Amino acid sequence: MTTDEEKKLWEDYSRTGRGRDELITRYLPLIKYVVGRMAVTPPQGLDYEDILSFGVFGLLDAVDKFDPSKGFVFQTYAIPRIRGAILDELRKCDWFSRTGREKVQKLNRAMEKILRDEGELRDELIMKEMGIDEDEYYEVQELASRGYITSLDDTTPLDDGDVPIEATLADEREGAVERLDEESEKQQLAEALSELPERERNMLSLYYYEGLTLKEIGQVLGVSESRVSQIHGKGLSMLRTILKAKMNV
Repeated sequence: MTTDEEKKLWEDYSRTGRGRDELITRYLPLIKYVVGRMAVTPPQGLDYEDILSFGVFGLLDAVDKFDPSKGFVFQTYAIPRIRGAILDELRKCDWFSRTGREKVQKLNRAMEKILRDEGELRDELIMKEMGIDEDEYYEVQELASRGYITSLDDTTPLDDGDVPIEATLADEREGAVERLDEESEKQQLAEALSELPERERNMLSLYYYEGLTLKEIGQVLGVSESRVSQIHGKGLSMLRTILKAKMNV
Protein backbone atom coordinates (compact mmCIF):
# COMPACT_ATOMS: atom_id res chain seq x y z
CA MET A 1 0.00 0.00 0.00
CA THR A 2 1.13 3.57 -0.64
CA THR A 3 2.16 5.33 2.58
CA ASP A 4 1.36 8.94 3.43
CA GLU A 5 5.03 9.79 2.87
CA GLU A 6 4.95 8.26 -0.61
CA LYS A 7 1.77 10.13 -1.45
CA LYS A 8 3.39 13.41 -0.43
CA LEU A 9 6.49 12.66 -2.53
CA TRP A 10 4.33 11.94 -5.58
CA GLU A 11 2.19 15.02 -5.01
CA ASP A 12 5.27 17.23 -4.75
CA TYR A 13 6.85 15.67 -7.83
CA SER A 14 3.65 15.97 -9.88
CA ARG A 15 3.16 19.59 -8.85
CA THR A 16 6.71 20.96 -8.89
CA GLY A 17 8.86 18.39 -10.71
CA ARG A 18 11.14 18.19 -7.68
CA GLY A 19 12.02 15.06 -5.72
CA ARG A 20 12.66 12.73 -8.70
CA ASP A 21 15.99 11.48 -7.31
CA GLU A 22 14.38 10.76 -3.95
CA LEU A 23 11.63 8.71 -5.61
CA ILE A 24 14.15 6.76 -7.69
CA THR A 25 16.26 6.00 -4.61
CA ARG A 26 13.19 4.90 -2.70
CA TYR A 27 12.17 2.37 -5.36
CA LEU A 28 15.61 1.02 -6.33
CA PRO A 29 15.07 -2.17 -4.25
CA LEU A 30 12.16 -2.95 -6.58
CA ILE A 31 14.69 -3.76 -9.32
CA LYS A 32 16.30 -6.51 -7.23
CA TYR A 33 12.83 -7.82 -6.42
CA VAL A 34 11.98 -8.10 -10.12
CA VAL A 35 15.33 -9.61 -11.17
CA GLY A 36 15.10 -12.16 -8.38
CA ARG A 37 11.87 -13.47 -9.86
CA MET A 38 12.99 -13.66 -13.46
CA ALA A 39 14.33 -16.99 -14.72
CA VAL A 40 17.28 -15.36 -16.42
CA THR A 41 20.99 -16.22 -16.54
CA PRO A 42 23.39 -13.41 -17.52
CA PRO A 43 24.77 -14.05 -21.02
CA GLN A 44 28.51 -14.27 -21.59
CA GLY A 45 30.19 -10.95 -20.90
CA LEU A 46 27.52 -9.73 -18.48
CA ASP A 47 26.87 -10.28 -14.80
CA TYR A 48 24.12 -9.79 -12.23
CA GLU A 49 24.99 -6.12 -11.74
CA ASP A 50 24.58 -5.49 -15.48
CA ILE A 51 21.06 -6.93 -15.37
CA LEU A 52 20.23 -4.70 -12.40
CA SER A 53 21.47 -1.68 -14.34
CA PHE A 54 19.14 -2.60 -17.22
CA GLY A 55 16.26 -2.48 -14.75
CA VAL A 56 17.14 1.10 -13.84
CA PHE A 57 16.02 2.20 -17.32
CA GLY A 58 12.58 0.75 -16.65
CA LEU A 59 12.38 2.35 -13.22
CA LEU A 60 13.30 5.78 -14.62
CA ASP A 61 10.65 5.43 -17.32
CA ALA A 62 8.06 4.38 -14.75
CA VAL A 63 8.81 7.31 -12.44
CA ASP A 64 8.57 9.78 -15.33
CA LYS A 65 5.28 8.40 -16.68
CA PHE A 66 3.44 7.36 -13.51
CA ASP A 67 0.23 9.27 -12.82
CA PRO A 68 -0.77 8.84 -9.15
CA SER A 69 -4.15 10.44 -9.83
CA LYS A 70 -5.27 7.25 -11.61
CA GLY A 71 -5.24 5.42 -8.30
CA PHE A 72 -2.69 2.70 -9.13
CA VAL A 73 0.06 1.58 -6.76
CA PHE A 74 3.44 2.58 -8.21
CA GLN A 75 4.96 -0.88 -7.69
CA THR A 76 2.17 -2.42 -9.78
CA TYR A 77 2.81 0.10 -12.54
CA ALA A 78 6.61 -0.17 -12.44
CA ILE A 79 7.19 -3.93 -12.34
CA PRO A 80 6.29 -4.73 -15.98
CA ARG A 81 8.32 -1.73 -17.15
CA ILE A 82 11.38 -2.84 -15.22
CA ARG A 83 11.02 -6.36 -16.59
CA GLY A 84 10.46 -5.02 -20.09
CA ALA A 85 13.57 -2.84 -19.95
CA ILE A 86 15.69 -5.78 -18.82
CA LEU A 87 14.34 -8.00 -21.57
CA ASP A 88 14.88 -5.32 -24.21
CA GLU A 89 18.53 -4.95 -23.26
CA LEU A 90 19.07 -8.72 -23.12
CA ARG A 91 17.58 -9.09 -26.59
CA LYS A 92 20.07 -6.50 -27.84
CA CYS A 93 22.81 -8.76 -26.51
CA ASP A 94 21.33 -11.59 -28.64
CA TRP A 95 21.39 -13.73 -25.51
CA PHE A 96 18.81 -16.17 -26.83
CA SER A 97 20.41 -17.18 -30.10
CA ARG A 98 18.74 -18.44 -33.25
CA THR A 99 20.17 -21.89 -32.53
CA GLY A 100 18.66 -21.78 -29.04
CA ARG A 101 15.25 -20.84 -30.40
CA GLU A 102 15.42 -23.66 -32.94
CA LYS A 103 16.21 -26.17 -30.20
CA VAL A 104 13.26 -24.99 -28.10
CA GLN A 105 10.96 -25.14 -31.13
CA LYS A 106 12.14 -28.70 -31.76
CA LEU A 107 11.35 -29.54 -28.12
CA ASN A 108 7.86 -28.07 -28.44
CA ARG A 109 7.16 -30.00 -31.66
CA ALA A 110 8.36 -33.24 -30.07
CA MET A 111 6.16 -32.71 -27.03
CA GLU A 112 3.13 -31.98 -29.18
CA LYS A 113 3.67 -35.21 -31.15
CA ILE A 114 4.23 -37.34 -28.02
CA LEU A 115 1.15 -35.93 -26.31
CA ARG A 116 -0.93 -36.52 -29.43
CA ASP A 117 0.37 -40.09 -29.98
CA GLU A 118 0.83 -41.30 -26.39
CA GLY A 119 -1.54 -39.11 -24.37
CA GLU A 120 1.18 -38.25 -21.83
CA LEU A 121 4.60 -36.59 -21.74
CA ARG A 122 7.52 -38.78 -20.61
CA ASP A 123 11.16 -37.76 -20.74
CA GLU A 124 12.40 -40.91 -22.44
CA LEU A 125 9.83 -40.60 -25.23
CA ILE A 126 10.63 -36.92 -25.81
CA MET A 127 14.38 -37.60 -25.94
CA LYS A 128 13.85 -40.45 -28.40
CA GLU A 129 11.66 -38.28 -30.63
CA MET A 130 14.27 -35.50 -30.59
CA GLY A 131 17.17 -37.92 -31.05
CA ILE A 132 19.18 -36.47 -28.15
CA ASP A 133 20.73 -37.78 -24.93
CA GLU A 134 19.92 -36.73 -21.36
CA ASP A 135 22.58 -34.01 -21.16
CA GLU A 136 21.33 -32.38 -24.36
CA TYR A 137 17.76 -32.70 -23.09
CA TYR A 138 18.63 -30.81 -19.89
CA GLU A 139 20.36 -28.13 -21.97
CA VAL A 140 17.23 -27.57 -24.07
CA GLN A 141 15.08 -27.43 -20.92
CA GLU A 142 17.23 -24.61 -19.56
CA LEU A 143 17.04 -22.79 -22.89
CA ALA A 144 13.26 -23.12 -22.74
CA SER A 145 13.26 -21.57 -19.27
CA ARG A 146 15.15 -18.54 -20.55
CA GLY A 147 13.00 -18.19 -23.63
CA TYR A 148 9.72 -18.14 -21.76
CA ILE A 149 10.58 -15.08 -19.67
CA THR A 150 9.76 -12.96 -22.70
CA SER A 151 6.10 -13.54 -21.92
CA LEU A 152 4.81 -10.60 -19.90
CA ASP A 153 1.12 -11.48 -19.86
CA ASP A 154 1.28 -13.44 -16.59
CA THR A 155 0.75 -12.29 -13.02
CA THR A 156 3.38 -10.72 -10.83
CA PRO A 157 3.57 -11.77 -7.16
CA LEU A 158 3.46 -8.83 -4.75
CA ASP A 159 3.19 -8.68 -0.99
CA ASP A 160 -0.57 -8.20 -1.19
CA GLY A 161 -1.16 -10.94 -3.78
CA ASP A 162 -0.71 -11.71 -7.46
CA VAL A 163 -1.14 -8.63 -9.65
CA PRO A 164 -2.00 -9.05 -13.35
CA ILE A 165 0.00 -6.98 -15.81
CA GLU A 166 -3.21 -5.56 -17.23
CA ALA A 167 -3.77 -3.91 -13.84
CA THR A 168 -1.37 -1.24 -15.04
CA LEU A 169 -3.83 -0.21 -17.75
CA ALA A 170 -6.81 2.06 -17.40
CA ASP A 171 -9.78 0.46 -15.68
CA GLU A 172 -12.46 -0.58 -18.12
CA ARG A 173 -15.73 -2.31 -17.31
CA GLU A 174 -15.84 -5.93 -18.43
CA GLY A 175 -18.88 -7.34 -20.09
CA ALA A 176 -20.40 -10.73 -19.27
CA VAL A 177 -18.84 -12.35 -22.34
CA GLU A 178 -15.33 -11.21 -21.39
CA ARG A 179 -15.76 -12.52 -17.86
CA LEU A 180 -16.95 -15.88 -19.16
CA ASP A 181 -13.97 -16.10 -21.51
CA GLU A 182 -11.60 -15.34 -18.64
CA GLU A 183 -13.19 -17.98 -16.42
CA SER A 184 -12.92 -20.51 -19.24
CA GLU A 185 -9.22 -19.75 -19.67
CA LYS A 186 -8.62 -20.11 -15.93
CA GLN A 187 -10.38 -23.48 -15.97
CA GLN A 188 -8.25 -24.66 -18.89
CA LEU A 189 -5.09 -23.54 -17.10
CA ALA A 190 -6.10 -25.32 -13.88
CA GLU A 191 -6.80 -28.54 -15.80
CA ALA A 192 -3.50 -28.30 -17.67
CA LEU A 193 -1.56 -27.76 -14.43
CA SER A 194 -3.20 -30.83 -12.89
CA GLU A 195 -1.89 -32.94 -15.79
CA LEU A 196 1.75 -31.98 -15.22
CA PRO A 197 4.09 -34.39 -13.40
CA GLU A 198 4.27 -33.61 -9.67
CA ARG A 199 7.80 -32.19 -9.79
CA GLU A 200 7.05 -29.73 -12.60
CA ARG A 201 3.69 -28.79 -11.06
CA ASN A 202 5.33 -28.04 -7.69
CA MET A 203 8.08 -26.04 -9.39
CA LEU A 204 5.64 -23.75 -11.20
CA SER A 205 3.53 -23.37 -8.07
CA LEU A 206 6.54 -22.32 -5.97
CA TYR A 207 7.74 -19.89 -8.63
CA TYR A 208 4.53 -18.27 -9.86
CA TYR A 209 2.20 -18.58 -6.86
CA GLU A 210 4.53 -18.60 -3.86
CA GLY A 211 6.89 -16.05 -5.43
CA LEU A 212 10.10 -17.95 -4.60
CA THR A 213 13.26 -17.29 -6.60
CA LEU A 214 15.02 -20.13 -8.47
CA LYS A 215 17.69 -20.19 -5.77
CA GLU A 216 15.07 -20.49 -3.01
CA ILE A 217 13.26 -23.26 -4.90
CA GLY A 218 16.56 -25.12 -5.25
CA GLN A 219 16.96 -25.01 -1.49
CA VAL A 220 13.42 -26.34 -1.01
CA LEU A 221 13.84 -29.14 -3.55
CA GLY A 222 17.45 -29.92 -2.64
CA VAL A 223 18.82 -29.37 -6.15
CA SER A 224 21.05 -26.80 -7.83
CA GLU A 225 19.72 -23.52 -9.21
CA SER A 226 20.70 -24.71 -12.69
CA ARG A 227 18.60 -27.84 -12.26
CA VAL A 228 15.67 -25.76 -11.05
CA SER A 229 15.97 -23.64 -14.20
CA GLN A 230 15.82 -26.82 -16.29
CA ILE A 231 12.72 -28.07 -14.47
CA HIS A 232 11.15 -24.63 -14.91
CA GLY A 233 11.73 -24.71 -18.65
CA LYS A 234 10.43 -28.25 -18.97
CA GLY A 235 7.32 -27.44 -16.93
CA LEU A 236 6.49 -24.41 -19.06
CA SER A 237 7.05 -26.35 -22.28
CA MET A 238 4.77 -29.12 -21.03
CA LEU A 239 2.14 -26.63 -19.91
CA ARG A 240 2.21 -24.88 -23.29
CA THR A 241 1.86 -28.21 -25.12
CA ILE A 242 -1.08 -29.36 -22.99
CA LEU A 243 -2.88 -26.02 -23.31
CA LYS A 244 -2.38 -26.00 -27.07
CA ALA A 245 -3.83 -29.51 -27.32
CA LYS A 246 -6.86 -28.48 -25.24
CA MET A 247 -7.54 -25.43 -27.42
CA ASN A 248 -7.37 -27.56 -30.55
CA VAL A 249 -9.89 -30.10 -29.28
